[in-house]
Amino acid sequence: MPFPLNSVRATYPALTDGFAYLDGAAGTQLPQSVIDAMSDAYRAGIGNVGGAFPASHRSDAIVAACRAAVADLVGGHPDGVILGPNMTTLTYRLSRAIAGPGDEVVVSRLDHDANVRPWIQTGATIRWAEVDPVTGELPVEQYAGLISERTRVVAVTAASNVLGTRPDVPAIAELAHRAGALMYVDGVHATPHGPVDMRALGADFYATSAYKWSGPHIGAVVADPALLETIRPDKLASSPDTVPQRFETGTAAFADLEGVTAAVDHLAAMVPGTGSRRERLLASMAAVEEHELELFGVLIEGLEQLANVTLYGKPARRTATAYFNVAGHAPRQVAEHLARLGVNVWNGHNYAWELTGVLGIRDSGGAVRAGLVHYNDRSDVDRLLEGVARLG
Repeated sequence: MPFPLNSVRATYPALTDGFAYLDGAAGTQLPQSVIDAMSDAYRAGIGNVGGAFPASHRSDAIVAACRAAVADLVGGHPDGVILGPNMTTLTYRLSRAIAGPGDEVVVSRLDHDANVRPWIQTGATIRWAEVDPVTGELPVEQYAGLISERTRVVAVTAASNVLGTRPDVPAIAELAHRAGALMYVDGVHATPHGPVDMRALGADFYATSAYKWSGPHIGAVVADPALLETIRPDKLASSPDTVPQRFETGTAAFADLEGVTAAVDHLAAMVPGTGSRRERLLASMAAVEEHELELFGVLIEGLEQLANVTLYGKPARRTATAYFNVAGHAPRQVAEHLARLGVNVWNGHNYAWELTGVLGIRDSGGAVRAGLVHYNDRSDVDRLLEGVARLG
């Protein structure tokens, strides 16, 4: 069945302001159900977990429900869902517990810096997987020469946050596991754009951020609970030593966790269906991917027809994310011009620090990023193309 775009858009209050929200790669808007879930949590009364009173019990239930929801979204186990303020914070914490001096870690120049710098700063020996600057692809073949018996971790993205490139993560994982290495997969940009199965990817750790898929600013890293039992992070002496709680510092934002569960339920319900929440998520996100890529075809074709536009990357498999520059105009100037026309886009390196260096544009302001998500429609794309054309 066709993606029910109009009914989906109607659930997002922010979309009524008249702007074309093509900034989804940096964070999505929230549906009313998520907003209501968070406010209802505060309205009902919540306390810290582990208490003897009802408000604390509500928080206990919120945390458990959030772990189950994230596990359903990515194909993991609830007991392996580590929750925190964002992916970057969690990756810093986990990297220090997993790797250190004497280890080798393979990182890629395709990745967001949050899956690069934390590993470099562990003191481990770093080996680099290079990206093709023309196609934006991350060739798998190079990993055979990068991974050895000394490799502790291979850190790689499931989708580039600026080029949209979807590297062959399962093939990389096969090489990593053959050498006894762990796979740390950054799924922040990939998760909003299609079905996720972390086991099929070969991810030992799968990182995601709810604000990229219609939730609040909460991050999660999902792993096999048995694997987490073997890892000992630094922690307060008084805090729980159970898994996954030993990886979570401080008091959680319980109302936000309620919003995460509501966001997963929202994604599962966008397309009518039956079955478990996991089954409904797979069907709904498959429809999302089809809708986004169809719309993206219009966007890319339109940008390619503009002689003053330079597009970066042309990977075979990608998310609906375009990264481009307009001749004679700095990326920030393009973004400001489009904002005046009611079109939201991002500009800059977007934390793709290594990649923009490879492309030779990091020091000159990066580029303009337009990222489609499930609530975007043809009028959003047309307004962007018309706005860029005016700069010609």
